[in-house]
Amino acid sequence: MTTYNNFTIETDADNIALVTWDMPGKSMNVFTPDVMDELDAIIDATVADASVKGVVITSGKTSFSGGADLSMIKSMFTFYNDEKARDPATAAQKLFDLVGRMTGLFRKLETCGKPWVSAINGTCMGGALEMSLACHGRVASNAKSVKIALPEVKVGIFPGAGGTQRVSRLANAQDALQMMTTGSSLSPARAKAMNLVHQVVEPDQLIPAAKQMIKDGLKPVAPWDEKGFKAPGGGIWTPASAQLWPAAPAILRRETAGNYPGALAILKCVYEGLQVPFDTALKIEQRYFTEVLQTTEAFSMIRSLFISMQELGKGARRPKGQPKSELKHVGVVGAGFMGASIAYVTAAAGIKVTLIDRDMDAATKGKAHSESLVKESIGKGRLTQDEATALLANITPSAAYNDLADADLVIEAVFEDRDVKKAVIEAVEAVLPEGAIFASNTSTLPITGLAENSRRRENFIGIHFFSPVEKMMLTEVILGKETGDRAIAVALDFVAAVKKTPIVVNDVRGFYVNRCVFRYIHEAYDMLIEGVPPVMIENAAKMAGMPVGPLSLNDEVAIDLSQKILKATVADLGADAVDPRHLALINKMVDDLDRRGRKNGKGFYDYPAKPAKKALWPGLKEFHPQKRPDEVDVKVLKQRLLVTIALEAARTMEEGIVTDPREADVGSILGFGFAPYTGGTLSYIDGMGVNAFVALCETLAKSYGAHFLPTPLLKDMAAKSETFYMRFDPYGGRKAA
Repeated sequence: MTTYNNFTIETDADNIALVTWDMPGKSMNVFTPDVMDELDAIIDATVADASVKGVVITSGKTSFSGGADLSMIKSMFTFYNDEKARDPATAAQKLFDLVGRMTGLFRKLETCGKPWVSAINGTCMGGALEMSLACHGRVASNAKSVKIALPEVKVGIFPGAGGTQRVSRLANAQDALQMMTTGSSLSPARAKAMNLVHQVVEPDQLIPAAKQMIKDGLKPVAPWDEKGFKAPGGGIWTPASAQLWPAAPAILRRETAGNYPGALAILKCVYEGLQVPFDTALKIEQRYFTEVLQTTEAFSMIRSLFISMQELGKGARRPKGQPKSELKHVGVVGAGFMGASIAYVTAAAGIKVTLIDRDMDAATKGKAHSESLVKESIGKGRLTQDEATALLANITPSAAYNDLADADLVIEAVFEDRDVKKAVIEAVEAVLPEGAIFASNTSTLPITGLAENSRRRENFIGIHFFSPVEKMMLTEVILGKETGDRAIAVALDFVAAVKKTPIVVNDVRGFYVNRCVFRYIHEAYDMLIEGVPPVMIENAAKMAGMPVGPLSLNDEVAIDLSQKILKATVADLGADAVDPRHLALINKMVDDLDRRGRKNGKGFYDYPAKPAKKALWPGLKEFHPQKRPDEVDVKVLKQRLLVTIALEAARTMEEGIVTDPREADVGSILGFGFAPYTGGTLSYIDGMGVNAFVALCETLAKSYGAHFLPTPLLKDMAAKSETFYMRFDPYGGRKAA
């Protein structure tokens, strides 16, 4: 039989072919043109071999497959842009034909006349699940590692290889829509309850169970190809559907504010597809997929949330020539909330941690935070008792700096005070072995200034986690002026080990994320002072695509922290460096009213005892004369909130704080949730065009202040018709700002 690069085929005594997908040189199987060609050939070969009774397809790796390869996704955009430049009239048709390749392949498998069973042994996502749904039988392992999902909506597209049609014909429409519009992962048990898999078995029974389905006479016909098939719940024209479908677009709009074309396309595909024969439904899906692929949102989200995130996670910014770090022992100094959380994620990565504080009581209290997180994870089924015990065994509380004598990396997470940090740096370096790296988790103090307290500045770096550490995926790696390549490599290896996405930024007040966050918050201060009703500020932010409004966010980070930062800015840079109206507003909130945010139960919001929900504090409306709602343009509010953040991101590029547009985009989305449909701060600018952005900035500056004026970099880029990804090409050909 033919040999394949990505698959092996073994036929047993029962004449059942076992196709094992195991791509050489890859940690996870993905769909590529080569994989599709080989799968196509395997379908032909097994059909042509009269002795083969059926086929089981599984993976030779610990996961099943993550879906489409990023290079294949990239090539679709490149193909469309090239065709559009060559012949705009036929470009969309050619893209339609291209995206139909996978749809046609899976339909060929489904109608080949021999039964196929997908044996799902691990993570099964996107196109891999769509292929499995085209198989006539599906068996999943009950291993904890098995996650089943169609997550395409999270990167701006939707399941476009039959997913919207098969899921909605196997599960009821409501569950199907919920799964696909959120991109949420299903456990094997939940997938079975939704009728997406037929059996869930022990891992060692996976292949035998899959083969048994064929031995038991599995029909090589999909349910929707049987005469008289009806979708679960009876399809579209039923009393139940009459309740579901009028509400579905409204619910989606409530959740997405109409910002995600891919999510809306899912509703259209399912609603229209369930009313027509299956092959026609696939064409409908293919048309919508072609349409969505042409949107700015799809291009920007795929680039940032799929391609750039993978590239950064794989060490795109890691200095070349540095050996991979073997981190066996990490010290964390400061067992408060942040330090204890850093210790937790480090221990969860299988690394030994010494958690240091001023005395054993404080250090032990820090470990107790990990114990509470572990208890929660056990309750949710994320950890077994044995895994939890092993994790906690990795954390050793201590009050003795000598316990760091063999540490590879030490992270300080003590109070944001230069003198306190100075004392810690000196105490740690007195015992730290030669070559070990010292990192500060500071969120506000410049790394270069802190490094002045170090005897080994080339081994001094910033690793800034975001709270809550165990949930937030982003970490800023901050370079001091003398930070060496080895320190950068170790920091990035550590961030990868704890499964975070790093961005590398140069040293400046607020680094990157906090600079952008406080621009967002300060724009809300301006709006309050103008008399914009607080509820309109918060709702406009959510309509613009932000996960939380700026006033709510300020409550979370603490209003007195805003006050400290404003006062420190005045002390360091002079009174002109801040808007005195902002300082007056915050001084009133903190000093006069003791409204410090969520932490003391009152800020811009009131926080009553649960189960009551937080609500905007009514007294806020008394600060300034209120405009009537019809006097406020919501579109302009949305523009102001996004533009002020994007402008700050552009300034960080101009100043050389961030040097890679991928990091600016990914950092803005993972760090504070900047409207993900835009692809991030710089993709937001590139997406509308730098010329249009500069014009918008100039318009806003006339009405709302000089802080909206476009920077010299933006004006220069507009004059040259450049984008950020052209000017600061992360793949080479980089120009100066």
